[in-house]
This record gives sequence, C-alpha cells and structure tokens, in this order.
Amino acid sequence: MAEITAQILNFLKALGKYRWHAVTIAWLVALIGWAIVLRLPNQYETSARVYVDTQSILKPLLSGMTTLPNLDQQVMFMRQTLISRPNVEKVMRDTDLDVKAASTAEKEAMIDDLTKKIKIAGTERDDIYTISYTSTDPKLGKDVVQSLLTIFVEGSFGGKKQESDKAVQFIDDQIKSYEEKLATAENALKEFKIKNMGLLPREGGDWSARVSAANDSLSQARLELAEAEQSRNAIRRRMTGGGSKEGGGMVDPELEARIATAQKNLDNLRLQYTEQHPDIIATKRLVEQLQAQKKEEIKKGRPDPGIAASPMMQQLSVSLSDAESRVAALRARVGEYQARVTTLRNQSQTAPEVEAQLVQLNRDYNVNRENYQQLLQRREQAKLSGDLSSATDMLTFRVVEPPMAATKPSGPNRVALFSGVFFLALAAGLIGAFLLSQVRPTFLSHAALREVTGVPVLGSINMHWTEGQKAMRKRRLLGVGAAVLLLVGAYGVGVATMLARASASA
Repeated sequence: MAEITAQILNFLKALGKYRWHAVTIAWLVALIGWAIVLRLPNQYETSARVYVDTQSILKPLLSGMTTLPNLDQQVMFMRQTLISRPNVEKVMRDTDLDVKAASTAEKEAMIDDLTKKIKIAGTERDDIYTISYTSTDPKLGKDVVQSLLTIFVEGSFGGKKQESDKAVQFIDDQIKSYEEKLATAENALKEFKIKNMGLLPREGGDWSARVSAANDSLSQARLELAEAEQSRNAIRRRMTGGGSKEGGGMVDPELEARIATAQKNLDNLRLQYTEQHPDIIATKRLVEQLQAQKKEEIKKGRPDPGIAASPMMQQLSVSLSDAESRVAALRARVGEYQARVTTLRNQSQTAPEVEAQLVQLNRDYNVNRENYQQLLQRREQAKLSGDLSSATDMLTFRVVEPPMAATKPSGPNRVALFSGVFFLALAAGLIGAFLLSQVRPTFLSHAALREVTGVPVLGSINMHWTEGQKAMRKRRLLGVGAAVLLLVGAYGVGVATMLARASASA
C-alpha cells in the first residue's frame, strides 16, 4: 500500500512539474475539438410510415381454387430488397443525385452513403413500416423518402402478371407435348389389344386367376355330373326293383308300397310290445308273405301288365328322362371346361408375357393421362392466380405518416459532443504531462534516486525560496488555476448556449 501511495505521489509531482504543458495541451485539444463540433452541419431526419393490409376477403373465398400469393412473405421480401442497389440507383435518378456525381468513384461513394443513411424499421405483427433517411438538406431527405415510399408501394405485384403469363405459356407447351404422348400411348394400347385379343386378362384377374377359375369350374362340373349320374342310377334301380340278381323283372310299385307300410307298422309295434305279442307275430307273417310274393314276381319276370301303366311308374319314367338329360348336359359342360383348361395350359407360356406387356402399356398410359389432367388443372389455377395477382384488393397500402421536410435538425448532439471534447481535453492534458515526465525524467524523492543509482543517499539540501520567488510561484499556481477555471467556464458557457438554442428552436 505504501508503494502504491508513493507511486501516486510521484505521478502527481510529475504532473505538477509539467502543469503548464498539461493546461496548454488541454486548451489546444478543447479549442480544436469545439471548433470541429461547432462546424458540424445540421442533420435532418425525414421519415414516413406506411400500413400494409394483407388481410383480404379474397383469401377465404378462393382458398383451394388457386394458388394464393403469400402476401406476408412478399412484403417481407420487398422490405429486405428496398435498399438494394437497383432501387438506390432509381432513388438517385428520381432525386437528381446522379447528376452531382462527376465520376464513377463519386457515384459509388454516393450510393454507399445513401444506403447507409436509409433505414427500414417495422414489425410484421403490426404491418406498419417506417422508412427514414438522414440528410443535411431537409428537401433532399423528403424527396428520398418519397421515392422509397413509391418504390415500396408500386413494387408489390408489378411483375406477378408477367410471371403468371410465362407460367401459363410453359404449361401450354407441356400440355401439347403430353397430348402427343397420350395419343401415342392410346394407339399402342389399342393395337396391342387387337393383336392379343384371346390372351388378354379379364378385368379383376390375371392369367393365373383365369387358370385357377377354369380348374375350379371343371371340378364343380365333374362333381355335379357325378351327382346327376348317381341320381339317374337310383331312379333306374327303383324302376327295376332294386336291381336283384335273381331276375330282371319289374316289381309292382303297389306291392313295394304295401311292403314298406307293413314294415313301418312292425317297427312301431316293436316300440310298444315284445316279439311274442300277437300283433307283432301277425305283422311279421304279413311282411314275409309280401316278400315272398315279390320274389315270385321277380323270378317269373312277367310283371303285371298294369305296372307299366301305373301312375308311379309313369312318374319314375319322366324323372329318369329328366335325369338322363341333365347327365348329358353336364357331360357337355365338363367337356367344354376341360377344353378351356387345356387351352389355357397350352397358352401358359405366352400369356404371362402378354399380360406383363399390357401392364406396362397401361402404366405408361395412366402416367401420361394423370400428368395431362394435372397440367390442365394447373393451367386454370395459373390463369386465376395471374388475374388474382393483378387485383389491387389483395394488398392494400395506406400511408399513415407521409414524408415531410424537417424544420429542426435531429443531429448532431452538440451538447454530448461538446462535453466529450471537454473531458477528452482534460485527459489529453494529463496524459501529455505524464508522457513529458517520462521523456524528461527527474528524481523527485530520495527513494527514487537510491533505487535508480544503487548508491546510498547520505543527505539532501533543501531549497530556500526568496520572497520574490515565492510570490512568482504563487502567481504561477494562480495562473494555472485560472486557466483551468477558464477552460471549465468556456465549457459551461458553450453548453448553456447550445441548450438555449435547442430550447428556442423547439
């Protein structure tokens, strides 16, 4: 802590030695700085505020019918590109700034300066944008802001109609191309179907499905044929008396009915009585007699002439005729299905290739047709979108605050600059005195002399001032103080004057 205190004291002593140099530097820096601040030209800021209405009633009405432009994105793009080089050059032409440029370098410098001074501010949430420009000429500022505002408003959808027309023209060219492709695909598909008429798969199934269906139909027809033959054979056996080996004569159907009735009665009696019951014994004897009579008729082979003319026999004959007809029809069906299966098996090597080619042709045709239909739909949407983009109701601009020529300067802030120069002058004086003390060093204490030389200090001789020297030293200190106070006073007067001017202009 003692060392720090000693260094501070040495620093203050060094500044005291070169105090006049410090005051002189401070005054020079202050006068030069204040002169520059006072000579700075006034800056006038001109601004304009515009409201962009993107909520159009056409949006919900035309949603899904056409491609609606993204108005928010369009406004954002215009905001970001408003101070692009082409727009800045247009502003220069509108305000005649390009005439003042004598060379290309001056024009480039003017473009850069103009770009730096233009500011675009605003929020997409409120849709209010502010365009501002700072210039030394109020009228020039107003003209620049007005030109930018015009570019911002008129540049909304100026080129959209032309872009839509180009898009429609491109889609028309593609439609013609796809019409030719579609016609070619249709002709190829038609010729292929004519050439391979018998090998084409039916709707809803491929070749393997056709073969499987034919085999199923053949199996079903064979099953029905077997059933019909069994039914026919049953009718024949019934007409011939069951097909007994003892004879081939026919049996009286009435006798068959009596036997069946007696056998049924015997079964009912057995459910009620035992085998020794008289009714059961009598019924058994009747059944045996009827069976014996049946056997006699079969052996003789000479049925009763009335049998063939009986109603039951006539009915069996009709049923047998129907059964024979059904068997013949089913045999014909089985033959037809068998022929189909044979044909399909013979074509099993050629048909899959034909089927694959047909699938390829249909796929190409469907792709061309789908693209063609989509292009037709897109063309109508592009036309409607172009008409919609040219409508002024989609995007509305309302100037909330038009640009006005500024009547009072917005800058520079001379009070702040004046104060900054003052403090900079004080700092420059102190730094200058310190640097002089380092360039022309002196020993201000015993410790400094001992530390630098390494020789012990045995003693010191004090300086005795005369009365005249003391008076002169006092006058010098008062002069330094007066110079510093005068600098502070000049600063105060300057600040008070600038504040008074600012209040008067307001």
